[in-house]
Amino acid sequence: MGYIEELRSLVGHRPLILVGSVVLICDNQGRVLMQKRKFPKGYWGLPGGLMELGESAEDTAVREVFEETGLNINQLKLFRVYSGMKKMSVAENGDQYYPVTISYVTKTYDGEWAIDPAESETFEFRSRDNLPEHILRNHKRILNDFLSIQSF
Repeated sequence: MGYIEELRSLVGHRPLILVGSVVLICDNQGRVLMQKRKFPKGYWGLPGGLMELGESAEDTAVREVFEETGLNINQLKLFRVYSGMKKMSVAENGDQYYPVTISYVTKTYDGEWAIDPAESETFEFRSRDNLPEHILRNHKRILNDFLSIQSF
């Protein structure tokens, strides 16, 4: 049982503060890797996930990207830290949480695609003028901030 599951077994669905990492993975054409998620159905986001005990934020980013995509990433650059969201997030199972999301950027990745079908339907590199319609609220904020300062 992982840290989050163990914590949830103690507190149930009550609100928690959870720390996670996401990665803006850019290809050589300036597109950003987007993940079409299983949950919530029909929504897109950035690859990433929640921190486990003993991990650094960078470790979390690397592990989550590998688990979800099969890609190895490195040369992570801190983009921004997002916290204090006015609205609580609610997971599919009813778990409530306030996210602290540490976002990174990288253009360095390798490996073979190995999409985790439990979490993802697909991944696509998308340009700023071809973004999906339904993007997770917190990830949309990160993506909009990133695109507002990037000239690609």
